[in-house]
Amino acid sequence: MQAEAGKQEAGGEAWPSLGGEAGGRPAPAGLSTQGGVLLAAFLQHLGARRNASPATVQAYASDLQAFGRHLEGRGKDLGEPAAVARRDVQSWVAALFHAGQAKSSTARRLAALRTFFRWLKKTGRVEDLSCIELPNPKQDQRSPKALNVEEAFQLLDGGAEAEPPRARGTTEGQARALHARDLALAELLYGSGLRISEALGLDDRAVDPELGFVRVMGKGARERIAPLSDSSREALAAWKALRSEVAPDGEPALFVGARGRRLDRREARRILETLCRAAGLSRTISPHVLRHSFATHLLAAGADLRAVQELLGHRRLSTTQRYTQVSLDQVVQAYDKAHPFSALPGERTADLQEDGEEGASGSGRGS
Repeated sequence: MQAEAGKQEAGGEAWPSLGGEAGGRPAPAGLSTQGGVLLAAFLQHLGARRNASPATVQAYASDLQAFGRHLEGRGKDLGEPAAVARRDVQSWVAALFHAGQAKSSTARRLAALRTFFRWLKKTGRVEDLSCIELPNPKQDQRSPKALNVEEAFQLLDGGAEAEPPRARGTTEGQARALHARDLALAELLYGSGLRISEALGLDDRAVDPELGFVRVMGKGARERIAPLSDSSREALAAWKALRSEVAPDGEPALFVGARGRRLDRREARRILETLCRAAGLSRTISPHVLRHSFATHLLAAGADLRAVQELLGHRRLSTTQRYTQVSLDQVVQAYDKAHPFSALPGERTADLQEDGEEGASGSGRGS
């Protein structure tokens, strides 16, 4: 069912499903039959050998199809990769820039292309990798704006007190259940810092709020333990008690929609937007903002950066540093609390004034 969830989240079919040998259907627009077969073989390798998630496989498929379409416009074919030159890739990057593509998205597409060509070389389909030897666009160091603590409390408490929204065709009991689901999802994202794909990939039988933690499967199929806050445990228990109102027998997903199937990313985003409006927040947020807020608030409270790295499931510490931020006020407060010059501000000011007077009356460095 997790594969099915990834398929829904990506908004299309699960991969591979391209070309003759790989599925018996026409290759997508921009790809020849040979290009479709080649791409399908690569995606099969990506999913089976490298254990990539369905969402990752779908993203690679989309990116490489886009490159294939660009090649077609230049009179070339992804099915003949040995003919691809560096200028073809540079032309693609330029086209993405002029189309307004974000630098991070362009970097992701180049990463997909590099992985594809390295596989081509490993399997003997190309000999030269010079076409992919170009740098990524310089990234803008931006992070999603985190909620402050008051906004986080307003979202979770205000959303809980709001009248449960009544979706068309649902009973009053189902409406209560879905509202409990919405609160449990928001509490889990903020209280444990999960990625939305991790939360939506959870199965009902694998989550016991009484344990105080959940096992989640993160990027690269890396499993980790995520602690549950007290309010998250309560919200999850309330949702699980009502889940049968909407989830049919045999449905494994913890979080399901009104039709009883596993939630996808789009539905999760709508849920948070509804909670934001119900709580009276001045803005709506994405699921990732709750994860970002989780990390930011932990660091602001003095949590160790490496501990936060483990909680977020980041492989590199630099990733955690990019996704977290501490306000200037918090930095100044930390300085005032820890630096020895800040212990006695009145005396320090007097000392500095005295030093200044001595310096003015002295004869300089040689005195």
